[in-house]
Amino acid sequence: MSAAISLEASQAHCRNVAKSRAKNFYYSFVLLSPEKKNAMCAVYAFMRYCDDLSDEPGANRSAMDRWREALTDALTGQPDSSPVWPAFLDAVARYRIPHEYFHDMIEGVASDLSPRTFREFDELYQYCYRVASVVGLTTIHIFGFDSPAALPLAEKCGIAFQLTNILRDIREDADLGRVYLPSEDLDKFGVSVDDLKQSRRNEAFGRLMEFEIARARSYYDASAPLVHLIHAESRGSLRALIAIYSALLEKIAESPSDVLKRRISLPAGEKVWIVLRSALGF
Repeated sequence: MSAAISLEASQAHCRNVAKSRAKNFYYSFVLLSPEKKNAMCAVYAFMRYCDDLSDEPGANRSAMDRWREALTDALTGQPDSSPVWPAFLDAVARYRIPHEYFHDMIEGVASDLSPRTFREFDELYQYCYRVASVVGLTTIHIFGFDSPAALPLAEKCGIAFQLTNILRDIREDADLGRVYLPSEDLDKFGVSVDDLKQSRRNEAFGRLMEFEIARARSYYDASAPLVHLIHAESRGSLRALIAIYSALLEKIAESPSDVLKRRISLPAGEKVWIVLRSALGF
């Protein structure tokens, strides 16, 4: 079945999805050219739909399987009537984005349909790769890069972002039966899954958070050279994105135990200021 709407209407739909749902990503999009902004919004809309399939009430694997099949059909020239496809397929073709990234993304999100636990960090890393690093790898194809050295750096950048998200969402995830912090880390610092579910703010949890924050920072540091490897006209957008997520991590670090009582976020005004500074190269 062919797509039901025009490319322009699909791009407008994806921009609206990104503007209303991308609380951090969208701020960095404004620094891109219209063409690249449309591509980023299209990829985000695809990603958002994947996430919604795993988070909505009654979420199940059959719905995710249907979406995976729809992706395969769309990439082989047979998109259904979803308003996402025209803009998404244009972005994939225009920027030569490898198709496996999107299949990895679906596989990672699908794994959230069951309660999550990870024994070791290597297991968590694989999950973070599928739900976040592939987003980073997709993004740098849109930003533009010439050196293959950009690829492992984009992978590390995605890990940094996802670790930040995990720390921000500890309480909400625990309520959903999802514990992303490796059990080896919980055991090391004497924190139980029940402590997380009951939001017990104690010294053991504080030490655990210090350890996890330091790990996330190490990935930001390791990925820092990426900014200089993407095309110059896209660097402001990437600087803004990294600065927003880094600032969120540092806000968590100011009072780590607060993640157990509220969702930590950056005020809109602070994000705007970060974007302005990033546009000027700071």
